[in-house]
Amino acid sequence: MPDVAAASQTNLPFVQLFTDGACRGNPGPGGWAYILRHPASGKEIEASGGEPLSTNNRMELQAVISGLEALKRPTEVEVVTDSVYVADGSQKWLPGWKANDWRRREGTQWKPVKNVEYWQKLDDLLSRHQVRFKTIRGHAGHVENERCDVLAVEAAEQFRAGS
Repeated sequence: MPDVAAASQTNLPFVQLFTDGACRGNPGPGGWAYILRHPASGKEIEASGGEPLSTNNRMELQAVISGLEALKRPTEVEVVTDSVYVADGSQKWLPGWKANDWRRREGTQWKPVKNVEYWQKLDDLLSRHQVRFKTIRGHAGHVENERCDVLAVEAAEQFRAGS
């Protein structure tokens, strides 16, 4: 259930964005999917896609990116994901990466942020909306997460079938 009290704190429309990514091999054919739900109207949109060679983390990122790109105006968004990588990256790590010119510390050395082009795109989209993340356990019976998983796997399998 959406947190209606939290949603009513702003004048922005409220949506829930359920996402998942999948990879058949890592790296390998990848797929992503999202369900975008507007609780006030009950309207829901599903979308998916993929790449012939990707990683699970990239597909998790692409699912959120694609869902946010579908929004036509500033919106309050609750992203529901099973990707701690995406949630923590968006909420905790992104400010430091940007401050350090998209680099991260690895031991005593600076290394480029992995998947930087995805993170930069996501950063741009996050700046347009009021976004919060809710992390759930994957493959634990969450209806929307399971549906996104099916769509993401189907998208990845299309590339595998073609090889």
